[in-house]
Amino acid sequence: MRQVLLAMALPLMLAVALPCRAAEDGDPWQGLNRGVYGFNSAVDRILLKPVAKTYQAIVPRTLRLGVRNFFANIDDFDNAANNLLQGKVDHSASDLGRVLINTTLGVAGLFDLATHAGLRKHEEDFGQTLSVWGAPRGPYLVLPLLGPSTLTDAVARPVDSYMDPLRYYHPVDHRNGLMALRLIDLRAGLLAAEELISGDEYIFVRDAYQQRRDYLINDGRVSDPFADDF
Repeated sequence: MRQVLLAMALPLMLAVALPCRAAEDGDPWQGLNRGVYGFNSAVDRILLKPVAKTYQAIVPRTLRLGVRNFFANIDDFDNAANNLLQGKVDHSASDLGRVLINTTLGVAGLFDLATHAGLRKHEEDFGQTLSVWGAPRGPYLVLPLLGPSTLTDAVARPVDSYMDPLRYYHPVDHRNGLMALRLIDLRAGLLAAEELISGDEYIFVRDAYQQRRDYLINDGRVSDPFADDF
């Protein structure tokens, strides 16, 4: 317990030690954020990245694509719900149609037949819904183990968790196994994107995240150079 408390206190001590120099970039808590980012990077370097690289190396690409499609199909439930909350009924209906087609004809979502049928995927979450409702984005915030966020997105995360169908899957050990697989697949999908990082890694990731969120919140009506990488 003492080690856990120290790990939690370290970023706070760094926040006090380092001046906040980036309020103009929506990052007034940069000292704290850099401390948490360093902690997350260490966990990733020691645990997540090696597992993801092993997964990518030993699992055939076709099977990995099926795994990614399976979890993307589950995500479409959340997409449909948030589109409805945002008043985009046509997008919500499209996402539900994707679930219907991919769950049945696509063999539980392993094959993305809906895209070939012309039903475009809409990436939505409750953080975007709050923004559409008029909530300010809030300061940039790096969450322990969860990574880049904003204050508004962080507040929205519990709602997204409760809207995740996988949360209600039983038995619990099977559910936890699927959640671990989803995390590994997500991390493996980011391996190639690491080659784009240059300069100050923290700043690069922060700016990429903020631009990506602007792109999603505005339904693609802004420039997004990272659209193919996240």
